[in-house]
Amino acid sequence: MTREQRVNQRNAVLAGFLGWTLDAFDFFVLTFVIQDVATAFGKSRPDIALTVSLALVTRPIGAVIFGLIADRYGRRLPLMLNVIFYAIISVLSGLAPNYTTFVILRLLFGIGMGGEWGVGASLALESASPRLRGLLSGLLQEGYAMGNLLAALAFRMVYVPVHATHPDYAWRVMFFLGGAPALLSLFIRARVKESEAWHENRVDWHTYRTSIWKHWPRFGYLVLLMTMMAFMSHGTQDMYPTFLQRLRHYTPSDVANLTMITNVGAIFGGLVFGYYSDRMGRRRAMITSAICALVTVPLWVAAPSTVLTALGGFLIQFFVQGAWGVIPAHINELSPGEFRGFFPGLAYQLGAALSASIPYVESLLGEIFSYGQAMGFLAAVIMIGVAVVTYLGPEAHGVSFRKSPAPSPSP
Repeated sequence: MTREQRVNQRNAVLAGFLGWTLDAFDFFVLTFVIQDVATAFGKSRPDIALTVSLALVTRPIGAVIFGLIADRYGRRLPLMLNVIFYAIISVLSGLAPNYTTFVILRLLFGIGMGGEWGVGASLALESASPRLRGLLSGLLQEGYAMGNLLAALAFRMVYVPVHATHPDYAWRVMFFLGGAPALLSLFIRARVKESEAWHENRVDWHTYRTSIWKHWPRFGYLVLLMTMMAFMSHGTQDMYPTFLQRLRHYTPSDVANLTMITNVGAIFGGLVFGYYSDRMGRRRAMITSAICALVTVPLWVAAPSTVLTALGGFLIQFFVQGAWGVIPAHINELSPGEFRGFFPGLAYQLGAALSASIPYVESLLGEIFSYGQAMGFLAAVIMIGVAVVTYLGPEAHGVSFRKSPAPSPSP
């Protein structure tokens, strides 16, 4: 591999990682300020938790729009447009004057969030070496955990001091921070080159439209897998700050610190199991992660001390996001080359939409029973489901994304 190819690979992976990181940051900001938004608009916590679910419901729309553009016109253009779009919507969310406007903006944000992952993942992994695809997959996917960690850090460093003097305004400042990702589009425009694999697999529009239906069984499986994975991820993350506040009575600063610890675990888990999947296979890595997460559930929801609460949070996300770290490589390998901008992203976001009820259900059950009981029971059932669905599915570990070998480096 030439120096130029290595630089392009690095920039493509960095663009995918940062795009997903900043997208996740904008998404998770809301999970930290649910009570404040509810108070501002005179609504209940479940009403605001519902807007988290609504953002998941509209994500498939973004996957369709940006995925089709990516397969037709290349990965770079839709990635730039997507980043600018979700950054603007985040800022507008902070300016929302009422609940109805806020709901509409979160629906629009879901479209932006739905478009980023598939395009960014295809660009990054098509540019990566198959030998390191699992490790880079883990790095790419844990942009999601990094975004959550940054949201927790912003909550700790920005929200808490602003809330001390302007409690009615602090939650809006958090959304204003979401405008920063628009700057990423400049990096993509200047430093990222189009994927060679896209050039090789590109087909005419008629062939694209007529052949896509031939692959529906594989696509159906990917949707099922991503539904179970999304249930596991959102079921252990979205209401976690509320769980810490309502059941464990932690202060906002403590909630931020504990959430950051869980996301450090997530980042390590994604990298470890992504690398493990390069050596032992994608399905084995995912099943191992899901089973280990299942064993960790009691510590996660019933730890008797702050130290054990932190340990439980670290471990649950180490294993949950360990399984997720394999996903970008796994479902891109299972997707036909000519549909790699469309298939993985839409399967991912349909799974997110089908699992969209989980924050709302956990919130409702948490108000009736406790957040620990609701989250623990649902998580355990879902983790078993992830292991079973993964075991029954196919694998294409290490398949080439190119139709012809990459050119040899010049002497």
